[in-house]
Amino acid sequence: MTYAPRRGIGSSGSVRSYADIGLETRVLGASPQRLITLLFDGARAAVGQARLHMQQGNIAARGTAISKAVEIVDSGLKASLDPDAGGELAANLRNVYDAIVYNLLQANLHADAGRLDLADRLLAEIGDAWRVAVDPPAQVEPAPRPISTHS
Repeated sequence: MTYAPRRGIGSSGSVRSYADIGLETRVLGASPQRLITLLFDGARAAVGQARLHMQQGNIAARGTAISKAVEIVDSGLKASLDPDAGGELAANLRNVYDAIVYNLLQANLHADAGRLDLADRLLAEIGDAWRVAVDPPAQVEPAPRPISTHS
Protein backbone atom coordinates (compact mmCIF):
# COMPACT_ATOMS: atom_id res chain seq x y z
CA MET A 1 0.00 0.00 0.00
CA THR A 2 1.34 3.45 -0.84
CA TYR A 3 0.44 6.83 0.51
CA ALA A 4 0.86 10.29 -0.87
CA PRO A 5 3.85 12.05 0.66
CA ARG A 6 2.96 14.06 3.74
CA ARG A 7 2.86 17.76 3.31
CA GLY A 8 3.71 19.55 6.48
CA ILE A 9 2.38 22.91 7.55
CA GLY A 10 5.39 24.54 5.93
CA SER A 11 4.68 23.21 2.46
CA SER A 12 3.65 25.85 -0.03
CA GLY A 13 0.45 23.98 -0.97
CA SER A 14 -0.82 23.88 2.60
CA VAL A 15 0.07 27.48 3.28
CA ARG A 16 -1.55 28.58 0.03
CA SER A 17 -4.75 26.66 0.81
CA TYR A 18 -4.87 28.22 4.26
CA ALA A 19 -4.38 31.69 2.78
CA ASP A 20 -7.10 31.06 0.19
CA ILE A 21 -9.57 30.06 2.91
CA GLY A 22 -8.70 33.19 4.89
CA LEU A 23 -9.26 35.40 1.85
CA GLU A 24 -12.52 33.66 0.98
CA THR A 25 -13.76 34.18 4.53
CA ARG A 26 -12.90 37.90 4.42
CA VAL A 27 -14.61 38.32 1.04
CA LEU A 28 -17.80 36.47 1.99
CA GLY A 29 -18.26 38.52 5.15
CA ALA A 30 -17.24 41.87 3.65
CA SER A 31 -19.30 44.97 3.07
CA PRO A 32 -19.12 46.52 -0.42
CA GLN A 33 -16.75 49.14 1.01
CA ARG A 34 -14.47 46.46 2.44
CA LEU A 35 -14.48 44.59 -0.89
CA ILE A 36 -12.98 47.66 -2.56
CA THR A 37 -10.34 47.77 0.19
CA LEU A 38 -9.54 44.11 -0.51
CA LEU A 39 -9.18 44.92 -4.21
CA PHE A 40 -6.63 47.64 -3.41
CA ASP A 41 -4.78 45.22 -1.14
CA GLY A 42 -4.81 42.49 -3.80
CA ALA A 43 -3.58 44.80 -6.54
CA ARG A 44 -0.73 46.05 -4.34
CA ALA A 45 0.19 42.50 -3.36
CA ALA A 46 0.36 41.53 -7.04
CA VAL A 47 2.57 44.55 -7.76
CA GLY A 48 4.82 43.51 -4.86
CA GLN A 49 5.11 40.03 -6.32
CA ALA A 50 5.91 41.51 -9.73
CA ARG A 51 8.65 43.63 -8.14
CA LEU A 52 10.26 40.55 -6.58
CA HIS A 53 10.06 38.61 -9.86
CA MET A 54 11.53 41.58 -11.70
CA GLN A 55 14.48 41.67 -9.29
CA GLN A 56 14.97 37.92 -9.73
CA GLY A 57 14.77 38.15 -13.52
CA ASN A 58 11.78 35.80 -13.66
CA ILE A 59 10.02 37.22 -16.72
CA ALA A 60 7.11 34.75 -16.83
CA ALA A 61 6.23 35.14 -13.16
CA ARG A 62 6.58 38.93 -13.44
CA GLY A 63 4.12 38.91 -16.33
CA THR A 64 1.67 36.74 -14.41
CA ALA A 65 1.79 39.01 -11.36
CA ILE A 66 1.39 42.17 -13.45
CA SER A 67 -1.51 40.59 -15.34
CA LYS A 68 -3.18 39.86 -12.01
CA ALA A 69 -2.74 43.48 -10.90
CA VAL A 70 -4.11 44.76 -14.23
CA GLU A 71 -7.12 42.45 -13.92
CA ILE A 72 -7.87 43.67 -10.39
CA VAL A 73 -7.63 47.32 -11.43
CA ASP A 74 -9.60 46.92 -14.67
CA SER A 75 -12.24 44.36 -13.73
CA GLY A 76 -12.47 45.22 -10.05
CA LEU A 77 -11.68 48.82 -9.16
CA LYS A 78 -12.52 50.47 -12.47
CA ALA A 79 -15.61 48.32 -13.05
CA SER A 80 -16.97 49.26 -9.62
CA LEU A 81 -17.11 52.97 -10.48
CA ASP A 82 -20.57 54.45 -10.82
CA PRO A 83 -20.34 57.41 -13.21
CA ASP A 84 -23.94 58.48 -12.49
CA ALA A 85 -23.46 58.66 -8.73
CA GLY A 86 -19.76 59.58 -8.79
CA GLY A 87 -19.81 62.24 -11.50
CA GLU A 88 -16.49 64.02 -11.94
CA LEU A 89 -14.79 62.04 -9.18
CA ALA A 90 -15.65 58.74 -10.89
CA ALA A 91 -14.37 60.10 -14.21
CA ASN A 92 -11.10 61.21 -12.57
CA LEU A 93 -10.67 57.84 -10.87
CA ARG A 94 -11.28 56.08 -14.19
CA ASN A 95 -8.44 58.15 -15.70
CA VAL A 96 -6.12 57.33 -12.80
CA TYR A 97 -6.96 53.62 -13.08
CA ASP A 98 -6.19 53.79 -16.81
CA ALA A 99 -2.84 55.41 -15.96
CA ILE A 100 -2.10 52.67 -13.42
CA VAL A 101 -2.84 49.96 -15.99
CA TYR A 102 -0.70 51.75 -18.60
CA ASN A 103 2.23 51.98 -16.17
CA LEU A 104 1.87 48.33 -15.21
CA LEU A 105 1.91 47.27 -18.85
CA GLN A 106 4.93 49.46 -19.59
CA ALA A 107 6.69 48.11 -16.50
CA ASN A 108 6.19 44.59 -17.80
CA LEU A 109 7.15 45.41 -21.38
CA HIS A 110 10.38 47.21 -20.45
CA ALA A 111 11.17 45.62 -17.06
CA ASP A 112 10.84 49.14 -15.66
CA ALA A 113 10.85 49.19 -11.87
CA GLY A 114 10.14 52.94 -11.85
CA ARG A 115 6.80 52.46 -13.61
CA LEU A 116 5.97 49.60 -11.27
CA ASP A 117 6.72 51.86 -8.30
CA LEU A 118 4.55 54.63 -9.77
CA ALA A 119 1.60 52.27 -10.19
CA ASP A 120 2.09 51.04 -6.62
CA ARG A 121 2.25 54.59 -5.22
CA LEU A 122 -0.97 55.53 -7.01
CA LEU A 123 -2.72 52.42 -5.70
CA ALA A 124 -1.42 53.15 -2.19
CA GLU A 125 -2.56 56.78 -2.22
CA ILE A 126 -6.02 56.04 -3.56
CA GLY A 127 -6.40 53.01 -1.31
CA ASP A 128 -5.38 55.01 1.76
CA ALA A 129 -7.82 57.79 0.88
CA TRP A 130 -10.56 55.17 0.39
CA ARG A 131 -9.87 53.67 3.81
CA VAL A 132 -9.97 57.04 5.54
CA ALA A 133 -13.13 58.21 3.78
CA VAL A 134 -15.20 55.04 3.49
CA ASP A 135 -13.68 51.98 5.16
CA PRO A 136 -11.83 52.91 8.34
CA PRO A 137 -10.48 50.05 10.42
CA ALA A 138 -12.77 48.85 13.18
CA GLN A 139 -12.22 50.66 16.43
CA VAL A 140 -10.87 48.45 19.17
CA GLU A 141 -12.78 48.97 22.37
CA PRO A 142 -10.56 49.44 25.42
CA ALA A 143 -10.74 46.65 27.96
CA PRO A 144 -13.23 47.40 30.73
CA ARG A 145 -11.73 48.56 33.98
CA PRO A 146 -11.93 46.06 36.80
CA ILE A 147 -14.40 46.96 39.48
CA SER A 148 -12.62 47.77 42.67
CA THR A 149 -13.91 46.02 45.76
CA HIS A 150 -11.82 48.23 48.03
CA SER A 151 -13.35 51.47 49.30
